[in-house]
Amino acid sequence: MKISYNWLKQFIKLPKNPEETGYLLTDLGLEVEGINNFQSIKGALEGIVTGHVLSCIPHPNADRLQLCKIDVGNGEALQIVCGAPNIAAGQNVPVATVGTTLYDDKGEAWEIKKGKIRGEASHGMVCSESELGLGSSHDGIMVLKEELKPGMRVAEIFEIENDQVFEIGLTPNRADAMSHWGVARDLKAGYQQQDLSLELITPSVSGFHVDSRSLRIPIHVENSNLAPRYCGVTISGIKVSDSPQWLQNRLKAIGINPKNNIVDATNYVMHELGQPLHAFDAEKIVGNEIHVKTVEAGTKFTTLDEVERELHAEDLMICDIEKPLCIAGVFGGIGSGVSENTTKLFIESAYFNPVSVRKTAKRHGLNTDASFRFERGIDPNITEYALKRVAILIKEVAGGEITSDIDDLYFKKVEDFQVFLTFEKVNKLIGQNLAEETIKSILASLEIRVNNVTETGMGLTIPSYRVDVQRESDVIEEILRVYGYNNIESGTKLNASIANSGKFEDYKLQNLIANQLVGQGFFETMANSLTTPTYIKLSEQLHEEQNVVMLNPLSQDLSVMRQSLLFSGLEAVSYNINRKQADLKLFEFGKTYHNYESGRIENKHLSLFVTGNKFSESWNTANSNGNFFYTKGSIERILERLGINSIKTGEVKSDVFSEGISISSGKAKLVEFGVIKKSILKHFGIQQEVLFADFNWDLVQETAKNQKTKFTAIPKFPAVRRDFALLIDNAVNYKQIEDIAKQTEKRLLQSVNLFDVYQGDKLPEGKKSYAVSFKFQDENNTLTDKQVDKIMNKLQHRFEQELQAELR
Repeated sequence: MKISYNWLKQFIKLPKNPEETGYLLTDLGLEVEGINNFQSIKGALEGIVTGHVLSCIPHPNADRLQLCKIDVGNGEALQIVCGAPNIAAGQNVPVATVGTTLYDDKGEAWEIKKGKIRGEASHGMVCSESELGLGSSHDGIMVLKEELKPGMRVAEIFEIENDQVFEIGLTPNRADAMSHWGVARDLKAGYQQQDLSLELITPSVSGFHVDSRSLRIPIHVENSNLAPRYCGVTISGIKVSDSPQWLQNRLKAIGINPKNNIVDATNYVMHELGQPLHAFDAEKIVGNEIHVKTVEAGTKFTTLDEVERELHAEDLMICDIEKPLCIAGVFGGIGSGVSENTTKLFIESAYFNPVSVRKTAKRHGLNTDASFRFERGIDPNITEYALKRVAILIKEVAGGEITSDIDDLYFKKVEDFQVFLTFEKVNKLIGQNLAEETIKSILASLEIRVNNVTETGMGLTIPSYRVDVQRESDVIEEILRVYGYNNIESGTKLNASIANSGKFEDYKLQNLIANQLVGQGFFETMANSLTTPTYIKLSEQLHEEQNVVMLNPLSQDLSVMRQSLLFSGLEAVSYNINRKQADLKLFEFGKTYHNYESGRIENKHLSLFVTGNKFSESWNTANSNGNFFYTKGSIERILERLGINSIKTGEVKSDVFSEGISISSGKAKLVEFGVIKKSILKHFGIQQEVLFADFNWDLVQETAKNQKTKFTAIPKFPAVRRDFALLIDNAVNYKQIEDIAKQTEKRLLQSVNLFDVYQGDKLPEGKKSYAVSFKFQDENNTLTDKQVDKIMNKLQHRFEQELQAELR
């Protein structure tokens, strides 16, 4: 938000320079992000003086140039070569002296220097309107008034404005400071705390009076919840033209381009008082009636930016008896706006429901100065005052007369808030005992009225424009920001509590696994919990009725809470691949949200995404994709790190995988992972294989808590390894071999490992070769060959009987 220093000084006589004022604003919570210089004319016409043309003779070496002798008030006439056709002796003209900097149409600077033009010396330049930035005329030099004396600064003649503009980072809760008046009100409170009592000067509306009652436009509000207050007045006989220079300069300083005197007047009062206003061409209001209402969904309406929009059934509109004229509180319509032919006005000043305005603005993708204020909540009690203020200003800059009484529909007065403030709570939250008189003084400076005082506290009335101050803690925050955070003394004693937390706290487990994954080359992501409802069409396991729908979505693409971490993760994968980052290992801790009949439920998940090469491309490392087994290994390492060793694999039921498995511990299904279907990847524009693992983190955490850690001594006796090369059918899998082995020898068999697979033309059709190792160990004795051979014979026999295996 931009705030003009010169404009502020119309409300309060600031005792300090802009920099010090900026520091105070920041201390008051209106953070000044920068102070920029503003000049109504770039360069402020420095070095430009009035000159009196003493003589003009033709240039001896050029037909279209003249040699001019010009008095610039320093006692010596300057010779200047000029090519303007309208220059003549006896004129007063603006002269840029040597060393002056001028600016072209693009803002590029160039300096006036001594020189020769066609052999004749020239000591300056006679300027046109466009060269000075005072107009657009290029036809000739600018001729000044006859009564001006040579040597006067031209900047003084044209009232060039120099200003400093504060860039304030306004927080959404400070709706009361969305105007110069509101900022001045805060400064008054801040300076009072510094023992500087300043008067807040409010614009007078005592000059408002009705000139005649020849044009009354009745107002009908059909939904008072959406428009609790609506005021209107008419002005006739106005002339639309450019605004006076002072008004243009005020608006330019805060970044608003002047349009005409009517629109500029409404913008001026809005930024002055914080009350948005809108001017209608009264002759375009069919039936001379205003109806504030919603219209049928799908109604077409063209706004001032010439964009045709389709209205929603909840959009509040300002209408005549035939058609909509304006989107209430957001944007005007092209068919009712002020034009150069307008002579009669209907001026609107209203208080619209903030939620309604916000929804409408977001729905149509509009963000205007008016919606910015209405969304946050303006002061409902200055509606009529602002209307009088703008009516007086319009009469001043555009003429005309007020031709109706103010029609003010205020259905239910917005009452001030009542709060009881306890001294104990003030001192507890602030951390310092403030004197009762100090508290009263600060509250008074903020226009918070003290109704009664008891031994324990005060009964307060909060003005209605402070929509962010409704609780006791809000009032204490107001006291503290005005008193000054820097003025709170640091205590000499520091108290702290030691939290009793176990090793299975969620954040501890997350940090543990996150560090492990980062060590394996994974990167952590954090996706938006809001997503598009169209993603549920990609999986039959997601249901539309389970969507948690946002009441006031930022956009249609962010209108529901996600039911799965898969799609937000694929968005990140697609984004990176499109930027030449195709080798990815990502993980995310996040929640999914579901709307069941029993209520809404949040579930915590950990997701892994693996695609592309496992390692960065290098001359000494062969490219190897992050395949199914690499991902499975990463998953098992996570479970092992959490102490979950007793796991089993099973069939995956999720339809997002083309192939995959699930991993369980007991009856708890902890993980589902596999290869994402190509049809889903195609939706995100991904052409390479992506593996996805979805941990039910809530179950993982609960399972980890229930694991019992067992400690065993390191075996004193050596292990024995034996290998089999088994010729088996292609239909046989390693899991069957492992299960048979563990069933055959439960005491001495420590582990089974598949270390080689061979399939080729040297084997019979439909056969494959598995090389399997078996590790045996007795904790109490050294194993003999006879014991191990006996076990291996049993294993061979079972493999032959149950799997029709053959030893190679």
